Amino acid sequence: MYFWFLLQALLATNYSQANYQQARKVIYSVLKIGLATGFPLAVFLFIGFEALSGLFTTDAEVLQIAWSGTLFVAGSQPVNAVAFVLDGLYYGVSDYEYAAVSMVVVGLISSAFLLVAAPLFSVGGVWTGLFLFMTLRVVAGFWRLGTKSGPWKMIYCDMEKGKG
Repeated sequence: MYFWFLLQALLATNYSQANYQQARKVIYSVLKIGLATGFPLAVFLFIGFEALSGLFTTDAEVLQIAWSGTLFVAGSQPVNAVAFVLDGLYYGVSDYEYAAVSMVVVGLISSAFLLVAAPLFSVGGVWTGLFLFMTLRVVAGFWRLGTKSGPWKMIYCDMEKGKG
């Protein structure tokens, strides 16, 4: 956990000191670390389900329901990891307004989906809605980075001038 705060502080330091080339390196490194940790966590959750679930119950019905949730949770870990990394990047460059507005928009879209999907598909609809929520957060994050607007404009400005 402290590792992520350290990287966020590293980004904030480089950004505030106008060391934008180094800030870009931090951004790319942190995104790679997010993916590199998300995939192994997914594998661990998938493989470790049987051993871990046995600690809590032996009821076959409960295990079946838990298994369906585990598939969604394990499968979404790479997306979740990147979404949380993008949150840290927002905070590192003080892009709080975009973080808040995008979270509201993403929350409204995924809540509307949940209102329809949950009654139709039960627990699967809820898990799908949560996965949609996290996926939309990643899309919003990469969209913000791609537009190079807000505080990101400064990070990418020297690249556009041929310095980066």
